Amino acid sequence: MNNKILFLLALSTIITSCSNTNPKTEMENKEHGIILSNMDTTVSPKDDFYNFVNGNWDKKTIIPEDQVRWGGFGVLRKSTDKDVLEILDKAAKSGKYPEGTDQSKAIAVFKSKLDTISRNKLGILPIKPALDLISKINSVEDFQKVITLYATTVSQPFFGISAFSNPSNSSINSAYISPGGLGLPDRDFYINKDSKSISIRAQYLNHVSRMLQFLGDDEKSAEQQAETILNFETSLAIPRLDKVQRRDFRKLNNPRSLNELQEMVPSLNWPLAIKDLGIEKELDTLIVMQPKYMEVVQEIFNSADIKTWKIVMRWATLNDAAGRLTTEIEKANWDFYSKTLNGAKKQRPADERALATVNGTVGEALGKLYVDEMFPPEAKEKAEKMIANVIQAYKNRIMNLDWMDPQTKEKAIEKLNKFTVKIGYPDKWEDYSLMEVSSDKGYYENMTAVTNWGFKKNLSEINEPVDKSKWGMSPQTVNAYFNPFNNEIVFPAAILQPPFYDYKADDAVNYGGIGAVIGHEISHAFDDAGSRFDADGNLVNWWSEEDLAQFTTKGKALIDQYSAIEVLDSVYVNGAFTLGENIGDLGGVLAGFDGLQLHFEQNGKPGKIDGFTPEQRFFMSWATVWRTKQREESLINQVKTDPHTPGRWRATEPLKNVDAFFEAFNIIKGNAMYISPENRVRIW
Repeated sequence: MNNKILFLLALSTIITSCSNTNPKTEMENKEHGIILSNMDTTVSPKDDFYNFVNGNWDKKTIIPEDQVRWGGFGVLRKSTDKDVLEILDKAAKSGKYPEGTDQSKAIAVFKSKLDTISRNKLGILPIKPALDLISKINSVEDFQKVITLYATTVSQPFFGISAFSNPSNSSINSAYISPGGLGLPDRDFYINKDSKSISIRAQYLNHVSRMLQFLGDDEKSAEQQAETILNFETSLAIPRLDKVQRRDFRKLNNPRSLNELQEMVPSLNWPLAIKDLGIEKELDTLIVMQPKYMEVVQEIFNSADIKTWKIVMRWATLNDAAGRLTTEIEKANWDFYSKTLNGAKKQRPADERALATVNGTVGEALGKLYVDEMFPPEAKEKAEKMIANVIQAYKNRIMNLDWMDPQTKEKAIEKLNKFTVKIGYPDKWEDYSLMEVSSDKGYYENMTAVTNWGFKKNLSEINEPVDKSKWGMSPQTVNAYFNPFNNEIVFPAAILQPPFYDYKADDAVNYGGIGAVIGHEISHAFDDAGSRFDADGNLVNWWSEEDLAQFTTKGKALIDQYSAIEVLDSVYVNGAFTLGENIGDLGGVLAGFDGLQLHFEQNGKPGKIDGFTPEQRFFMSWATVWRTKQREESLINQVKTDPHTPGRWRATEPLKNVDAFFEAFNIIKGNAMYISPENRVRIW
């Protein structure tokens, strides 16, 4: 599910006074919940549910030029950015945050990003020291010095090192060795033979050549270097695990001793490299995420093609820094990565781009201001009530499964009982006091300070206990996530607003929105990846052999269903790659729906609103949340790189497996939306 607001009023039920046997009379809801003017009621929900709910919205909606897709998430992110920018501006003018405070650092990053006069004046000078050092590489030893000295400021094309939870003991952080970065988004871009991939590679060559000319290279030399770079990156792409394989953490969990790593890549002096990186801990064991890849790295060192290494390192330095240099270089970078790959028509406004940088670097410093102004104290408590209902619904569903034995059910329930639920904002805020960002530094210098701080802080956590109070998203992020290592579900404040949650809307709409999103995140604990982890977040098999086989078979049926979705001519969803998210959507809809029924048992069930029953409105809300318009380039790129099925299909595809959906709209054999009961995928 990423590196994701406004909560104006606390979560509350609309009507809480009636019993189950006394439903409310029909009401009208013209402003909140399901917006009738967005619907196309000339279309039957039995044949085309997406357009029934969203048809008029689809006809009248134009994707903004600075966006590559548009829907609930995009609208919400745009409005949240507006709120946060106002908060940031107010903070900057208030004089309350003297130099050195966390909030002053957020302001400094923002302002230095917007100071294009200074950035343009500097040109490529900020990366010149790194480029000069790269030019002097004459040996593997020289190369090692460069990659350790510039580990935080130069993108590493060979490998990276970081700290993260140990999969066998999730309470301790271990050192991970991972493949280095590539210029194209994924391995498939380098090896696929379809015409689109071939075209992208040709455009990438043009992009690399164009960028190298900013360093003063002539056109012919830049073109030759671009060919060298593409060939080199292809050689590093081929041995990598593909995107489906990388979903199985068992394939990434490869503990090796330092001696074994030294034998695997003997050209590097690993003890010296670790020391030079500032790691003072004894590293008895490291997790080498892709051993075969590292073997190819050694083959590259064996080739002793130092000229190629220097060309690649030079490109990696420029490519990594492009967004921090001149506006011309930043625009050239955008031309390829946003315009060519995703179909964007123009750059986002400068202040929104600067805000995105702040959110990604000093996000919690700004998040604290956001929460203080936008998130009421009682919000967590009220959100917890909805989450409790959905979790209880999930427990009930597990207990009623006919394909899982009692022992495995017990382990699954234990996992639910041990969930950590985080809502709104962290109880302990990130401490940025050692981050050397200030208002008198330029943008590149500030961002170097940010990356240095983050890199050193991360490596200092090797062999240390995992701080499970930390959040992976800032409060102003419009998203949610499940972390299998912490067995936690996390809902930043930002996602708790329309279309996901609207305090003025009816409960059915809210359960079809944020309720199903809650169920989606819970389901990640039991998808093809999350189900490998136990209640304590360890990579341990808690399944019986027979149950695991049945789960795999059911997953295969969902893979087949989604693999048949053709989003464009001859462009299909990868059902295996998107399996985890599709299990999440299916489980989320089911648990959200059952959570709504629990809510009705507790508070009474209302009558129709605008002619639609609560059950119908639940499913209509789900389809509203995921409505999307998307540029063709973005759609193709998403299918290749994103484990989520495109939004337009998320809106309806899970519903085809939900009995209650067919009952709510009386969908029968002969209707286009119909799937016979025996062919509906039933997992959770």
